[in-house]
Amino acid sequence: MAEIVIVRDAAEAGALVADEIVRLIRTNPETVLGLATGSTPLPVYEALRPRVAGVDLSHVRGFALDEYVGIDRAHPESYRSVITREVVEPLGLDPARIRTPDGSPEGIEHHGDEYEAAILEAGGIDLQILGIGTDGHIGFNEPGSSFASQTRVKTLTEQTRHDNARFFDSVDDVPMHCVTQGLGTILRARHLVLLAFGAGKADAVAGAVEGPVTASLPGSAIQLHPHATVVVDEAAAAKLTRADYYRYAFSNKPDWQGI
Repeated sequence: MAEIVIVRDAAEAGALVADEIVRLIRTNPETVLGLATGSTPLPVYEALRPRVAGVDLSHVRGFALDEYVGIDRAHPESYRSVITREVVEPLGLDPARIRTPDGSPEGIEHHGDEYEAAILEAGGIDLQILGIGTDGHIGFNEPGSSFASQTRVKTLTEQTRHDNARFFDSVDDVPMHCVTQGLGTILRARHLVLLAFGAGKADAVAGAVEGPVTASLPGSAIQLHPHATVVVDEAAAAKLTRADYYRYAFSNKPDWQGI
């Protein structure tokens, strides 16, 4: 099963994951990162800023999880803009080495295959950052998504569009479709790091890590991965039945193992 790490707050989670990313880059300067958007991974990106000072990032590559279909790449809420604003510019990454799926309508039927090919050409993703939705989705893999799915066009659920409306003027402005890495794509990454904060994520977290593996809760796919780490605050961990064991196991883990 996944390793569950329960921390005090999002800042502690961000520091923990940022330390692991820096360790990885120092070991392999050509590290390939899987980059998530939204509010959940922000503490990681913020914690990385002081930690990458003096670290050579010129060969680091990155692949975003998803992109809206039909949104202008220059729109402030396109994931290309978000990744540039929150990750590439603050960390000083080479923008030419950071990719997001192509959400342009022209040729949309081929964009998923092209993104899959680009990830494979880069050697695969070393560490994939993930969040989880209140309905258990990861990336934009909504309930019912195949565990073998690859990068493709998906229709967003009404709940996800409402959840994301906070980034737009209204829910009507949230695109209906997206291009997202599939669950099969995500499971090919060598290390998955899923973050969740707040009581609103408690049910999804408990279902993903302690419930049955089911397409009805896409986040449960992490149970199939050989190296998955789930980092949650106390509120998000509130529904976990084995929380005491997770705390005990992590506190007694050898330091050299990292996360």
